[in-house]
Amino acid sequence: MRTILNILWFVLGGFLTALGWWLAGLLMAITIIGLPWARACFVIGQFSLFPFGREAVPRNQITGEDDIGTGSLGLLGNIIWFVLGGWWLAIGHLTAALACAVTIIGIPFALQHLKLAKITLMPIGQTIVQLD
Repeated sequence: MRTILNILWFVLGGFLTALGWWLAGLLMAITIIGLPWARACFVIGQFSLFPFGREAVPRNQITGEDDIGTGSLGLLGNIIWFVLGGWWLAIGHLTAALACAVTIIGIPFALQHLKLAKITLMPIGQTIVQLD
């Protein structure tokens, strides 16, 4: 079932969403100061390509230790991200979730937009894992 939903997601806009995130990541990577956020854009783009059956979790839950993205610098980066645009991006995913939730068929897609809105708020220090 995950495969079918991922294929539908990919065809009905997931590919364009991922391209948008990757383009934003490339634009941020052009500036040296934007590199931490560029990595976050690439992670979100990869996540938005096939979101069914995967979840975003903090990296320190996987590795068991803090790194630069899960420590205080990651928190500062997430605050800057949130203030400068993360909340706008989350509003976009929430709006898409509401539009998808209008129909019963769109509810699984709405839930995926909610997952994307969550990672869009604070992406630094997150990683994507497969759900079993």
